[in-house]
Amino acid sequence: MPPLHEAWLPREHSLHRPRHGGRQLTALVCALVFFTAPTCMWVFGMRPVELENHQVAGFPSVLDGWGFLTRMDPWATENLVFRADAIQAADWVSRTFFGEAAPYDQGGGAPSGPLPGSPDEPPPGGESGDPSGDQDSAGYRRVIEGDDGWMYLGLDVTNKCRPKQPVDRSIAQLTALRDAVESSGRKFMLVAVPDKTTMVPEHLPDNYPGKTCAREATPELWRDLAVARAIDMRPPLQSASEQLDRPVYFPLDSHWTDEGALTMVRQVADRLEPGVSANWRITRGETRTANADLPPLIGKQGENKSTGFHLLPDGETDRTGPHLKDPRKPIRRTSEPIEGMVDRPTLLLGDSFMLPASAYLSAAFSDITQLYYNTVESDPGLVASTMADSEVVVFEIVERNIALGTPAMLDPAFIERVRQELQKHPIR
Repeated sequence: MPPLHEAWLPREHSLHRPRHGGRQLTALVCALVFFTAPTCMWVFGMRPVELENHQVAGFPSVLDGWGFLTRMDPWATENLVFRADAIQAADWVSRTFFGEAAPYDQGGGAPSGPLPGSPDEPPPGGESGDPSGDQDSAGYRRVIEGDDGWMYLGLDVTNKCRPKQPVDRSIAQLTALRDAVESSGRKFMLVAVPDKTTMVPEHLPDNYPGKTCAREATPELWRDLAVARAIDMRPPLQSASEQLDRPVYFPLDSHWTDEGALTMVRQVADRLEPGVSANWRITRGETRTANADLPPLIGKQGENKSTGFHLLPDGETDRTGPHLKDPRKPIRRTSEPIEGMVDRPTLLLGDSFMLPASAYLSAAFSDITQLYYNTVESDPGLVASTMADSEVVVFEIVERNIALGTPAMLDPAFIERVRQELQKHPIR
């Protein structure tokens, strides 16, 4: 007998399998829609959007080996056209029926974290954008949603609750770095920038993961920073907030506003040359709108509205410069010194908080160089030689990175390298 399809066999036959025409057709249609809909959307011009503060994953290369398979999943996920709408729908369902935000930003996976840089264009490098990527952060949140629409970076809390090393060890390393710089005749200044959770706690929710341990760690951290002779930016920032009658941090961003950046510039200048800012005149500039860095971490969008300023160090001459975008390499700016300017070659090693200050640094310093301190990870020799070219070294670092204890600037091997390099070019 010729071979028969199993559906044509008698029903009582053990190999009989009935056809499910309607069900099979439905399954085929669903599969067709599932696999062809994204392609059709692409053909008609629809594109995925960036949701997690990083570029949409590109198609993996076959040259990546096994990485071709492991990178296929993020490519397929991030290139879904309606992914943003799906996330918003899930968030609406969670808030409407369960009274809380969708919990997709929890777990031990590596969060994206806000990229360093200015709020409008975050470049790679700079601040430790994802310092908790390899630590157990289960239960903690990427973003803490507070009252009145405020958001806070979860790393403000996570880094204090799960540090990579004890704070006293980080303080000892900061002290060693200061000694390495000052032993060569140079001036060293440590600027500690407080987290938004420290400066604007009034909008935090009543309960959130890590609340207790973070609150206990914060006072101890600042006491230790006082031992390290850090410039505590909390009092001047609080004073600026009271004068403005509003915080100097953005509601939807992890960074400070231009008012906060200007406050730091004034503090550093006056510490170097007391009274140098006495005749400064600051006028309002243009109003800017830029993307906020926290909403994308939970599938949302938000904007920062900020006001720029013009700094006239002598009260008459506007020396305000452009905002820097990506100081992964040293960026030096010089000008003819006038009254109200610090006239000493100064290096500012900082994270993303120094970028809003970059426009005003060129007005306050006649010779200023800026460089991300995380450049140490890729080129420690460049950082050490740049320090040797300066008379003043300013190290600006945000509170959460001090709490975590992993900046490469604090590595003992790098500190010794700095000591040796600066001793070759002492300042007497």
